[in-house]
Amino acid sequence: MFVRSLVLLGAFAMTSAAHAADSVSVPWKEGTQYFAIDPPVPTDSVGKIEVTEVFSYGCPACNIAYKTIDKLKKSLPPNAVMTYVPASFNANEDWPMFQRAYYTAQALGIAEKSHDAMFDAVWKDRTLATMNDDGRTLKKPQPSIEDAATKFYAQYGVKPEDFVATANSFAINAKMKRADAYLKATSTDSTPTIVVAGKYRLTLSSAGGEDKVVPLVQYLIQRESTAK
Repeated sequence: MFVRSLVLLGAFAMTSAAHAADSVSVPWKEGTQYFAIDPPVPTDSVGKIEVTEVFSYGCPACNIAYKTIDKLKKSLPPNAVMTYVPASFNANEDWPMFQRAYYTAQALGIAEKSHDAMFDAVWKDRTLATMNDDGRTLKKPQPSIEDAATKFYAQYGVKPEDFVATANSFAINAKMKRADAYLKATSTDSTPTIVVAGKYRLTLSSAGGEDKVVPLVQYLIQRESTAK
């Protein structure tokens, strides 16, 4: 009986060691596939782990990636939530206008249902295209917030004049400043970038490709959940 107990204890120890090794042998390496944000930035979703995409509707890479981001959103566990921060650092290609448009749509309750369609309006049907048909030169003038209101957001039941008035409000200006500060605090200098829990930053490239984004983010969520 004593010998059998020793055997069982030894088997348990080996199994535990194997599990420990498995937990250490993850395919993700900090500083390679993802990067620590120091100090971490605060998040707004109480009780939830935020997965934040930094993006712009004027960003061609974001347009290519938005279906991957949609897949990521659908894959999140119950304790995580998807949020978005629009970037404005490429002023030549109208990013400040798109940043203002996103926050206005969010304030008016139409951001979620209009989000993917806005990419199509810029890059597919070209209602709000920033590039000329040659794909090399920029339109002059670039689409305005009035263009966004009349040519795109009006289809969601918002009067253009109401959209523009909200867009130019103090509240939207404050959100835009906060977004710019968020990019600086997270050291985000390209789009799309994904931030997890305000602690980890990654791009589709650093992750190793679009197919690696979901498992990497899930790993970081699990890491954060375990830490808590």
